[in-house]
Amino acid sequence: MPEIEWKPQKNSSFPLHQQISDYMKKKIMSGEWTIGTKIPSQRSLARLFQVNRSTIVFALEELVADGLIESKVGSGTKVINNTWSLLTSTPPPDWINYVKAGIHKPNISVIQEINKAEADPNIFRLGTGELSPNLLPTSKMREILQIDHKQPLTLGYMEPRGSLPLRKTISTYLRSKGIEASPESILIVSGGLQALQLISIGLLKRGSTILHETPSYLNSVHVFQSAGMNLLGIPLDDDGIKCDSIGRMKRQHHAALLYTIPNFHNPTGFLMSKRRRMELLKVCQQESIPIIEDDVYGDLWLDTPPPSPLKSNDTQGNVLYIGSVSKTLSPGLRIGWVVGPEPVIERLADIKMQTDYGSSSLSQYAVDKWLSSGMYEDFLKEIRVELRFRRDFTIQILEKYFSDIATWIEPKGGFYIWLRIQSGVSSGKLFDLALREGILLNPGSVYEKHDSQHLRISYSYASIEQLENGLITLSQLIKKSSIN
Repeated sequence: MPEIEWKPQKNSSFPLHQQISDYMKKKIMSGEWTIGTKIPSQRSLARLFQVNRSTIVFALEELVADGLIESKVGSGTKVINNTWSLLTSTPPPDWINYVKAGIHKPNISVIQEINKAEADPNIFRLGTGELSPNLLPTSKMREILQIDHKQPLTLGYMEPRGSLPLRKTISTYLRSKGIEASPESILIVSGGLQALQLISIGLLKRGSTILHETPSYLNSVHVFQSAGMNLLGIPLDDDGIKCDSIGRMKRQHHAALLYTIPNFHNPTGFLMSKRRRMELLKVCQQESIPIIEDDVYGDLWLDTPPPSPLKSNDTQGNVLYIGSVSKTLSPGLRIGWVVGPEPVIERLADIKMQTDYGSSSLSQYAVDKWLSSGMYEDFLKEIRVELRFRRDFTIQILEKYFSDIATWIEPKGGFYIWLRIQSGVSSGKLFDLALREGILLNPGSVYEKHDSQHLRISYSYASIEQLENGLITLSQLIKKSSIN
């Protein structure tokens, strides 16, 4: 569906249907809407343009009469002609086929809807996995960016592994987690997702199998699938990923590596126990299966610090460790890191240089200042207080309005509560019903294809008022749908 921000002017003397027809014609004639582009339904267009459906009918009839669009039962309305085909003897490129043939798989439709809805400032975002803009350290960031002329700053490209001062600072920071990593074994990346992309194309063969917890964040992005990999889920419980089937699944499916989020797992919020971490390390070492440890939520503990990372007990270089400031300091900085054996880091750095010539030098400078000055740890103390309050507030709302319709486990950190709906209404249906009420949810199917019982509730983004009103409305929708 094309993105449409434009609206007709209702106080204009020019008829509404003519304004809409001219707008759509301009899109088609300019080549922005190429041949094969699917036009939204009449109902959707009426909502987008904020007009009556009859107005849309008149506008579309003009475009049909001009030979620019065609409607067919079962396939909807599509563009069939544009400037290029009208003015040239040879047909224009069929960009729709190019789009469909692209190597990278598109987002699943629900995630595409979520991404679009998140741009609406009036939506209550109850599933968004990031800090509210009100919680981000904007004023402190302004201070950080008042750059001292005595401090080294480059606006050019960095070396392949990233800023050496930042890597030295991260090396020191990681020691507080029990991880010994020299600057040479650290690669600066543009967030945790880029780390996964580099691993997928830099270390793995096409057709490789990736083991992961189920449900999993990996199912919500197509980074491995687009590189020709297969994902295979392993169940998890309150202690984390179950280890008893890893060896068998590795041998049966020739698994290349295992991906895990031990700290405040996305989407469940579960915290892997110390005992389970040691068990996982032992099994993976015995089976010679490398581990990707995604620890982007590790600093967001709310009650007590989590057990040491898997990487801190890795004596064989078996673990690739991913960290980031996207979930804590700022998603906009786009700075994360990968820690691993030097040959692996060198390989990933080479791929990264071929991809983007390095992450932003200004962002790397800012993160170095945050980490080395102690301001980052001070900010974490503040944000833990705020997130703890939000978690406790959300749990109180759930206990009051959801105790008879859902179950959950109180998270010990991170952003998420994994809400299991017991009423029989599917989370997919709730997604649609809630969106009509201006409430954006993340249904379980985003993280496990066949999961229709769970919702990922986030207490990190929406305001306290939005959390309360949104959750109360959600409980009413669940109860109403159960009756019907």
